[in-house]
Amino acid sequence: MRVAMIEVVDLVKHYRASDGSVVRAVDGVSLAVHPGEMVGLLGANGAGKTTTLRVLATLLKPTSGTARVAGCDVRHDPVGVRRSLGYVSATTGVPDRLTAREIFSSFGELHGLEAAGLAARVERLIEVLDLASCADRPAGRLSSGQRQRVSLGRALIHDPPALVLDEPTNALDVVGARDLLSFLAQLRGEGRAILLSTHRLHEIENRCDRFVIIHGGRVLATGTRDELLAAWADGQGAELEDAFFAALAGGGAG
Repeated sequence: MRVAMIEVVDLVKHYRASDGSVVRAVDGVSLAVHPGEMVGLLGANGAGKTTTLRVLATLLKPTSGTARVAGCDVRHDPVGVRRSLGYVSATTGVPDRLTAREIFSSFGELHGLEAAGLAARVERLIEVLDLASCADRPAGRLSSGQRQRVSLGRALIHDPPALVLDEPTNALDVVGARDLLSFLAQLRGEGRAILLSTHRLHEIENRCDRFVIIHGGRVLATGTRDELLAAWADGQGAELEDAFFAALAGGGAG
């Protein structure tokens, strides 16, 4: 039996609205991501994707249920979770006045990396993220693609076994998105567990090992691309997007 690197079991997250009513942003979500696997989390705005990922990143506390990264519980061992996780979102900012090299070094120090090992790690990330030409330029003068690569490098500086990415290609053009996803494929090949959400289904259709479709805070369907197409999309030439919309329309009954 394979042990999941990222595990969510019956996760529930409630909010109280301004009128006093309870909003169930996440309502019993369960999923797992194993080492060397990339899983796409799919859903419309308000489906509960970001809330689920923010709970995994220890930015939100769950109302009930469990979420674990590398065996560390988000509620009882948040520090352990952060040691094992790299988190990036489309809104993750980088300090405009600092360079990529300074950002990587600062976050490495925060994670307790020793100076010699940290310096080598910084140079390696600059190389693999193709930041050599701009590593010493203030982040405020970088393109959106370069800034997103800096955000990813910051999340990878402590060499975590798991990555959680919320709309990581949202600010990128076609070339930048392709390059980022190709790099994620390399990380998966190294054995990392990757969970990412996106609205751009075509970008990840043939890159993720499995998909989880959620709506209204609940899981509607899970499976590989071929499994989802077989269950939800009839006819030759069907794409993941067809299965996605069919699952939403059918409420996950298939």
